[in-house]
Amino acid sequence: MKVLYAIQGTGNGHLSRARDIIPILLKKDIELDILLSGTQGDLDIPYPVKYKFKGLSFIFGKKGGVDLWKTYIRANSRRLQKEIKSLPIEDYDLIINDFEPVSAWACKLINKPCISVSHQSAVLMKGSPKPRKPDPLGHLILRKYAPTTKQYGFHFSNFNPSIFTPVIRQDIRNAKVEVKDHYTVYLPSYSDEKILKMLSKVPNAKWEVFSKHNKKIVESGNVVIMPITNEAFIASMATSLGVLCGAGFETPAEALFLNKKLLVIPMKGQYEQQCNAAALKKLGVPVMRSLKNKHLKRIKKWILSDTKVTVNYPDITEAIIDKVLLENLKSR
Repeated sequence: MKVLYAIQGTGNGHLSRARDIIPILLKKDIELDILLSGTQGDLDIPYPVKYKFKGLSFIFGKKGGVDLWKTYIRANSRRLQKEIKSLPIEDYDLIINDFEPVSAWACKLINKPCISVSHQSAVLMKGSPKPRKPDPLGHLILRKYAPTTKQYGFHFSNFNPSIFTPVIRQDIRNAKVEVKDHYTVYLPSYSDEKILKMLSKVPNAKWEVFSKHNKKIVESGNVVIMPITNEAFIASMATSLGVLCGAGFETPAEALFLNKKLLVIPMKGQYEQQCNAAALKKLGVPVMRSLKNKHLKRIKKWILSDTKVTVNYPDITEAIIDKVLLENLKSR
């Protein structure tokens, strides 16, 4: 049986999950090929990738949101169509898709089943928290970006019977948890200058900021800005007093698993992050609207708080993959 595992490469969450799922798939009695599309990931996959595409990536800005203009420019429809048509999707018995548009649309063009194993699937499912302010366009983009025929979702909690708790990578599960004197920060949609300016106004805390924009370590008062690497980020987060990050999925889930105090800032114009913020708020995690001066007191209040959200994220990744393979290969 030939299986294609198609992964979204924008951001680090999908890649983090893939690093745990791929070795599980490789143990199974299947022939596995890997597809990766996207442009803004900081992590590598230590496995051979058969197909690499530019795909359709959302480009992060530096002011707290998605850069829609740059995203539009990058979304070269002729190139994207060429990638979709070049993929020999009919060669595969099963396509497992983690929010990856090239394989999803290749399947749709020939009416072939495409199985979603992703966080985005969970966000769209009934029962998953949604922001109070409706965003029909954001919902439509999330639904149409990588269309699939069957969904298995991951979320912060089991909001639906088809939703599983997060895949926590082994690097995090095996990390030595301590409490030192710093806070870990990862806000890739903000410029280093903006983050530095804001956190400098909270001098009674030490901040370790991981940056997509900077390639060297920079220290300024109580703030250290460093390039993001897998090892350094995990070490910082596992020994932190708390984590300040965007309302993505994997980083907040990992912070919760490590029993760290958490404060999130959802990305502007990003419906998925607004939904994540609603879900985290439901669990008791504080949410900050933006990194503006008027919200500075929110950070100061969070630092003084000892409130943590307790979660139970068992290691069931292999059981989920077994379920996906059993339910979708049994009739082939």
